[in-house]
Order: sequence, then structure tokens, then C-alpha cells
Amino acid sequence: MIEKVMMTPKPWSLLLSGMLLLAWLIPAHGQRGNPRMQFEGQTIDEMIEQFMAEHQIPGMTLAIVQAPYIPRSVGYGMSDVSRELLASPNTLWNIGQMARAFTAVAIVQLLEDGKLKLEDPVGKILPDLPSAWQGITVKQMMAHVSGLPDYTKQKDFDPAREYQPSEIIALVKDSPLVFPSGTQAADSATDFFLLGLVVEKASGMSYEAFVTKNQIERLGLKNTMFAADFTRLKREAVEKNEMKHKQFLVERPYIDPTEVAVGYASDDDKMVPVKPNSQSAWLGNGSVFASATDISLWDIGLAGGLLIKDKGNRDLIYGPIMLNDGTKLPANCGWRFPAHKGLMDIEGHVPGFSTYLSRFTDKSELVCVTLCANKDGVDLSGLARKIAGAYNRKLGPPVGPKVMTCRESCYPAKVTMDRLESFLRGKEVGIIARVDHAAAAKTKGLEMSPTEVLIFGDPAMDTPLMLSQQSMAIDLPLRVMVWQEEDGTVWTGHHDVFELARQHDVIDQDQLIRAINKRLESALRHATAPY
Repeated sequence: MIEKVMMTPKPWSLLLSGMLLLAWLIPAHGQRGNPRMQFEGQTIDEMIEQFMAEHQIPGMTLAIVQAPYIPRSVGYGMSDVSRELLASPNTLWNIGQMARAFTAVAIVQLLEDGKLKLEDPVGKILPDLPSAWQGITVKQMMAHVSGLPDYTKQKDFDPAREYQPSEIIALVKDSPLVFPSGTQAADSATDFFLLGLVVEKASGMSYEAFVTKNQIERLGLKNTMFAADFTRLKREAVEKNEMKHKQFLVERPYIDPTEVAVGYASDDDKMVPVKPNSQSAWLGNGSVFASATDISLWDIGLAGGLLIKDKGNRDLIYGPIMLNDGTKLPANCGWRFPAHKGLMDIEGHVPGFSTYLSRFTDKSELVCVTLCANKDGVDLSGLARKIAGAYNRKLGPPVGPKVMTCRESCYPAKVTMDRLESFLRGKEVGIIARVDHAAAAKTKGLEMSPTEVLIFGDPAMDTPLMLSQQSMAIDLPLRVMVWQEEDGTVWTGHHDVFELARQHDVIDQDQLIRAINKRLESALRHATAPY
């Protein structure tokens, strides 16, 4: 007689079987559905934690689109430090110049309704403008090639003050055009302030009402609005209750509340709240408040005919334009277009807030990253690119952050380096050397893609670092590499300033290190994009 023996599976064998099954079910890294969200060994949470500490950011939210899904929306830190309000997926942020994309959509909606043409001179719609502005077209203002002076750069401009449109125009009406219209590109808030007035004139509605009806309500966005709409929010006065929430215990609207973030700025290395930006001071240039989740919903709405019916009209604003001399401008309507196929990005910077949205629109990728922070002057593009790389390695920088910090350029390699050198010289930064490795290789009969290195320094900023730790001399002066990848994309790369300080144990120059990093980011932003 043969006795049957029942074998009880060992716990470790069950675990191994489960792991093998999971490995079979889950796509490989870089594909949709992969739960392992890391870039070069660093999780998304670790990236954001480090970034917030280095840049002294009180609060931030992140939202991810993998169309048509929004698989991740999460808050970090505080949206209001004094009232101890957490940053959450529902937090409202002033999205700054990202609102220009809303304005551009509104203009094209009016085009589709037959209310205006992009070639219309603005003087036809707004006849009371200065004579020098009359012939500038709607399309030129949308592309920032108008040459109009920027009213927000005027010393008398107060971002928190309420204005009449005529008062905004008066700030710059006597200033000459910065350049002849259509010959160059330059960021100017005046362009989109006037476009906000164009929306009002052509539609017969206020700018806010038109955007609300045709974008916010059409997409069912619950957490996108203007400052005038804050009165309809359920806002608990936690300061009357030892900074504790209580209303959620008795009223449903206070569960997972929608709250407005407070903006902050750095003052002598301390975070101080800034006055709220007024709605009338920004209009079509930066008056929208939204949550990161709603920005993602709106972002998905851009892809098809929900907002702009005709694909040809969508292409008008989601692609480069030509200057008068035929030069291609890799930007339009606030959007920038690097060489990575299907990539477009836009950012916002107003007092107290920084925002960023990148859209990888190629059908093989379809990943979008939204970041919102309540500190002004923060460049979020590098962080967003690494986060995209956590979802698909091909979307991240070609070189990992342990080697250098990278940024993709909208320009060819030589143009990028020329713009970088010109910017630094304009800031009176000393140029020590410009090394063209590709040219040197050619003298020896060797071929390599465009590769240059710029070495530059400022003794006033570099010397204190070396006095703190003399070993810093090996990594100073700073240098930036510009190169072209095999796929045609052009990148800048440099050693991370914060990481250099950590490596050399520089612990007494935090404010200076942040200042050096900020100047470097400004130089690279100018080098790599029209605005």
C-alpha cells in the first residue's frame, strides 16, 4: 500500500511563488503600471524631500498623468505655515504664467466661434491702445514676439494692488517697443494682459467668466478658480481653535478640504509670507488658482477636442512658430518645445509661487508631470524631468544626478552655449575658457557629436567657499557642459552645487550656495529656452 503524503508549502516557497507571479504580471521598468517609481535609485518621495530642503520650500504638490489616468496626486509639507495647513491634492496654488495657456485656449475658442482672427491687429479690437501698439497682431502677442515692454518689470508695479486696465497700460504706454514685432522673442506680461482684454472685448464677457464657462465648467474642474471665487469655499478658521480642524466632524465639505496656499519668499534666508497677488494686476497673465490634480485634468482635456475642436487649431498653439526672417522659434503661448519628440512644458513664477507642467505627448509615452510650490523663483523643471524618468527612464535626463544635473535645451548645441556665455558675460561673470571637444577631435581625424564645456567663475562668490573648505578649489571655478545626444536632443550638464558643498563638508555657507545655484539656474534657463 502506497501512502499519500500531503506536503505543506513552506512560507518561503509561497513568498517566492508570489514574487515570480508579481514579476510576470507587472510590466518591466519604464512601462505603464510599474509600481517601482525610482530614477537612478532614488524614489520620487526622496527626490522631492531633498529638493524642498535645498530650496527651502514650505509646501508642494505633485500630480502625474498617464493618459487618461491620474495615478498619483500627493502633497508635501505645508500650504500655510502659520496656520499649519497641509499641502494636499486639493490645495489651490496661484499657477502664475501657466495661466497663459488658459488664455491661449480662450483665444482659439473665440477663433473657432468666428469672433476674431489670429492675424487681427490688436488695435482693431482694442482701439484705445497707444499708436505704436496698434499693428501688433493677436498671434504675435500669443508667441511673445510683439516687442511690448513688460509692465511687471516697472518700478511702480505692485502685484498685490487692484488695478484698472488703463492703469496697467499706463505703466508702459510711453516706453518704446523692446524690438520690432516679429523679429525676436521675449517674455512680456503685457502680451497676455492685453490678450485677457481681447477675450473680454470679443466675447462680451469678463475674462474670468469666459474661462470659467468654457474651460473650468466644461471639464468639471472643482478646484480651479479665480480669487473672487474664494468666497464659495468652506474655509475653517483653525486659528480660533489652536490650529486644529474640527468642522470635518460635523460637516462633510470640511473633509479633505480645498484650501488656498499662502505664498512665501526668501528674506535673508528666512521664509516670509507675501501679500496675495491681486486678480486685476495679472488678468490673462497669471490670475488662475488651481490644484495640481485639476491642472492634470485640464492637461488631459488639451489632448483632444474637449477644449479646442479642430486639431489644426490645436497645432497653431502647441508648436513652434516662425519669426519674420524664417527663423523657427521653439516656443509659443508660454509653452516651450525642446527636441525630445512630443515634449512641451510651461512654468509659472509670481510672487510667492512657482509652478511647472511638462507634457510628453508622443503616443509611446503619454506622461505629464505637474508641480506646484508656495515659494517664488524656484526652477522645478529639473525635478520634474527626473520624476518623469521614474515612470519611464527614456523620459529622464540621459545622465543620472550622481554624475551631473542636466537640462534639455530648445536650441542647437552651439546656440545654447553662445546664449549661456552671453548671459554670464552680461552679469560680469568671468569666462575662463570655452573648450570645443568636437573641434579638437576633428583636428586629429576623429568625429564626435557637438560637445563643449564653458568654465566660468566669480571670486566674490567662489572664494568664501574655498575659505570654508580649501578642497572646494578642485571643483571651482564652475563649468557647464553642452552636448548633443544621438537622438538629436541637446543638453546642458553641471555638477550639482548643493552636492559639491556636501562632498566638501561646507556647512557654513548655505545662503551663498543657494545664491550661486539660483544664478546658475537663471543662466541655464536663458541658454536653453526663449523664455
